[in-house]
Amino acid sequence: MASRRYFRGAKGDYGDVRFHPNTQTIMKLPGKKIGILIEGDFYENEIFYYNFRFPEEGAEVHFLSRLWGQSSLTFQGHELKAPWPCQESFESIDDEELATYSAIIVPSGMVADRLRYTEDLGKLPPAAEFLRRAFAQPQILKGIICHGLWLAAPVRDVVRGRRLVCHNNLHGDALAYGAEFVDEDVVVDGDLVTARSGNHCHLFARKIIEILSERADATDSLSVAEQLLSAAAR
Repeated sequence: MASRRYFRGAKGDYGDVRFHPNTQTIMKLPGKKIGILIEGDFYENEIFYYNFRFPEEGAEVHFLSRLWGQSSLTFQGHELKAPWPCQESFESIDDEELATYSAIIVPSGMVADRLRYTEDLGKLPPAAEFLRRAFAQPQILKGIICHGLWLAAPVRDVVRGRRLVCHNNLHGDALAYGAEFVDEDVVVDGDLVTARSGNHCHLFARKIIEILSERADATDSLSVAEQLLSAAAR
């Protein structure tokens, strides 16, 4: 398997995994983009964790929301009433830009419930439409945790027949959406990773990091094999 490691800023024989500048540990997600949906009444411990854990592995984290024509909005957390500013809207992301994301995450708390609001009942909520577009690109890893499953209510076809877990209170919702509920803390079904509750965010994040890292390793191995075949054909 190709080695993917180099010191930040170095060039040459080390591939593309970077060492963390402070700990000198190998970072597993250099150059990866992870989008995390955000709205009011988010679960602070979860969002705080993601904000540190994914960048620790070299990932670029983007918090995305519906900004209602504003340049930024500040949302308030559910437990600690902590403020969280957001300057990026998923409504401005087209399919080409969406394809640059390695993962899109729908967190716990009331984020999904607030984002599934639509003022026009004849149209999908913008966040639900964004989720549908993310599911249309299988190379993007989708992560849904706890009550995040609510965002799939208007587009339940994206989880119909899929193995997943959610908060126990949403067990009936999952069945109504046509999903196969699996009674485990973290469940992987292809390009979908789900977790039971916000308190399982560390296990959820670990699995997302693991999958994205394995994909990167597989891509590197394929690239090396292609280079060898090309060299042999010369």
